[in-house]
Amino acid sequence: MVWDEKYLQYKFSDYHPMHPSRLELTMRLSQELGVMRGANLEVAPPTVAADNELLTVHSQDYLDQVRRVSQDPTLQAPDYGLGTEDDPAFAGMHEASARLFGGSLVAAEAIVQQKAVRAVNFAGGMHHAAREKASGFCIYNDAAAAIQYLLDQGVQRVCYIDVDAHHGDGTESLFWDEERVLTISIHESGMSLFPGTGFANEIGGERARGSAVNLALPAMTGDAGWMRAYHAVVPQLVKAFEPEVIVSQHGCDSHRDDDLTNLKLSVDAQRQVALDISQLADEVCEGRWIATGGGGYNVTAVVPRTWSHLIAIAADKPVPLRTYVPETFRRYVLETYGKAMPYLMGDDAELWWRNWEIGYDPADPVDRSIIATRKEVFPLYGLDPWFD
Repeated sequence: MVWDEKYLQYKFSDYHPMHPSRLELTMRLSQELGVMRGANLEVAPPTVAADNELLTVHSQDYLDQVRRVSQDPTLQAPDYGLGTEDDPAFAGMHEASARLFGGSLVAAEAIVQQKAVRAVNFAGGMHHAAREKASGFCIYNDAAAAIQYLLDQGVQRVCYIDVDAHHGDGTESLFWDEERVLTISIHESGMSLFPGTGFANEIGGERARGSAVNLALPAMTGDAGWMRAYHAVVPQLVKAFEPEVIVSQHGCDSHRDDDLTNLKLSVDAQRQVALDISQLADEVCEGRWIATGGGGYNVTAVVPRTWSHLIAIAADKPVPLRTYVPETFRRYVLETYGKAMPYLMGDDAELWWRNWEIGYDPADPVDRSIIATRKEVFPLYGLDPWFD
């Protein structure tokens, strides 16, 4: 796991939704749960990425603009997405963003050098950042950096799975014409949520048709619909693609208590998809898996629990859903943030979903989204959109 308290320097303002308290609380809860005491878990510090590393996915012109507003936050560069409402400039922005980026490079390096089979950078997952533009609270795209590093080191196929409530548009755009990378994004439809993209017919560039997969779900989908969608699309495509490494983005803003989205999932479902991706990595690529964080704006009740589950699963030490949140942690959150924490590590949800094999219901908007995606990309992998 990659971690440094300097990660907390990635801070747009005291009132911005992407507040570093969510990172501090995740680390604190993981420690109090005993997750960090696992014999097979090593905590490694991130590096601040050098320009040559940043340039693997971003342009020199963009780096120059980030540095400019980082040194003088009164400046703006709206054409580059900097100094906007979503991405206001702050002093030290370049270094703080480059550290998140460097953290995912450390994770990828550990996989390539066989120092680890799994790696987590929960402070990362900045999936909206494009080659020359900041977007959606994201300055430098660390997930894309990890993927590009793997490719540059000789990995032949990488699968990227994005379960954030928002479309992983930045990462997708960076590999739009790269046949060695399969990007899969499961998100709330762009009809109701930023960034307004990520529809089923967005399937990659001319040189890499089928390299992008988008599953756009309707608002209010809930646990059962979301899990049905995941299992109707993701395992089949990943197994057909046969990646050597899976990189995943675990934004937990899909939760029902997140004010910025409308998918209405539980912590239980978010934990389950981490388990499912872990199992998928074991099945198709000998366990090689890099997990990042992402969105998540209920910083006390949701983010720490979900990402503590993610770390524990990656460390092969899953925390049961009915585990009590430590009283010391609950007291700390109440005294520091004035928020009451849930008592359990799960939401006591009834986590059940209808398998795709049971059949397609044309009256169900979730099923219509599923079949739209399957019809676009399944034939490109030799799969039948109706039966596989």
